Amino acid sequence: MDNVTDPRGVCRRRAENLAPEVPYVRGWAEGKRSADALATVLRGLGLDSDFPGLKADVNEEGDGVVCLGTIRPEAAELLASMLIVGLTVEMATQLASAPPNGPDTTAA
Repeated sequence: MDNVTDPRGVCRRRAENLAPEVPYVRGWAEGKRSADALATVLRGLGLDSDFPGLKADVNEEGDGVVCLGTIRPEAAELLASMLIVGLTVEMATQLASAPPNGPDTTAA
């Protein structure tokens, strides 16, 4: 555990020398589903060519990971902007559907 930088183990090394007791297939399949979902969204936005190294992988503990690969700075900035816009829309939607903070005037 000396090379883990977050609680989920995302930063562990890639599994290169496989250990028989580690269930790599399950983790890789999870990573593959997520990589495919991201690829579908990127393709729909016409951005699939900006992420040519997008792929599933697995770390040494058998956890699935998604690798974005080497991308241009512009692609990283675009991805960051899309995440910000998506989160902003989600927060606005939640605020619009939240009950007002004032007293309940509907009760008789």
